[in-house]
Amino acid sequence: MKLRDFILRRMILAIPVIFGVLVITWFLAFQVGDPAAMYINENTPQSAIESIRKAHGLDEPPHIQFILYLTNLFQGNWGESTSTSFRPVLEVIALKFPATIELAMLAMFFAIILGIPLGIISATKKDTVVDHFTRVFSLAGVSMPIFWFALMLKYVFYYQLAIMGLPHLPGSFRYDDLMFPDFKYTTGFLLFDSIVFEHNPRLFLDALAHLAMPAFCLGYLTLAIITRMMRSSMLEVMREDYITLARSKGLSERVVIYKHALRNALIPTVTVIGLAFGGLMTGAVLTETIFSWPGLGTWAARAILNSDLAAINGFTLLVALIFVTSNLIVDLVYGTLDPRIRYG
Repeated sequence: MKLRDFILRRMILAIPVIFGVLVITWFLAFQVGDPAAMYINENTPQSAIESIRKAHGLDEPPHIQFILYLTNLFQGNWGESTSTSFRPVLEVIALKFPATIELAMLAMFFAIILGIPLGIISATKKDTVVDHFTRVFSLAGVSMPIFWFALMLKYVFYYQLAIMGLPHLPGSFRYDDLMFPDFKYTTGFLLFDSIVFEHNPRLFLDALAHLAMPAFCLGYLTLAIITRMMRSSMLEVMREDYITLARSKGLSERVVIYKHALRNALIPTVTVIGLAFGGLMTGAVLTETIFSWPGLGTWAARAILNSDLAAINGFTLLVALIFVTSNLIVDLVYGTLDPRIRYG
């Protein structure tokens, strides 16, 4: 099967998944309780309430409401976010999504460049002090709740060091807190814009410093999972016959590990990386809220507290799309890592 046909088929198979997400989120949001409640308060007259219901199609039967909901989605109308002064949901997503992507990509970069080498070292030095330390380090990352870890990072690296008068990492961040109030956002990615469009290394380093702590917090869980998976895969591959054959030929251990074993051991690890990137989006809700990072996570948390159903549905749909896309990319990477894999 050609790669183009494979991509097309996967995209078609993704439609039922997205449709299922739409059905579940719509039912939970608009059929459990009164969906008109987010538009009214105790002082809203009855006549205005009826007008609101009619304007949003809430006076129609449930199946008609769902059809109207789908129609609006395909027309680019994802509703209005009541927690952001009734701004269109898509407009808010476009505004805040770059900040979340920037945080997630930095966290994933940190997890990959540390997780894969740690997993390899742990597997090649099995049952040594290095292996035990790596296993404890990764087990701690898997076990710790992300909100607790974020709060501890702020407490230690911001509050305690500030009390002692020592240099500390920034504890919170908002774009308008930067030293450059006249900065113009071209793409919305602060690190990229500061270098490519503004040519301002000082702004780049300042933003990177503010990103360091939340990115480490968000990426630690992914780092731990990648490390454990990489170690397990490497141990399994190192027991294969072709590894024994490569060693019997007199090849150096470095060539055996990095040329013969690593390529096959990366296949299950790539699966974890692809799924973890979607998971970073959900973890960003807590991390961004604690570190005051102005992305989708902070917006989603505010939407939940304010019962902003349109925003909650929009965020959920976006996360589902990211997961589906990540799975597709993972399948394509498989073919690059192992030519024996055929799309069928």
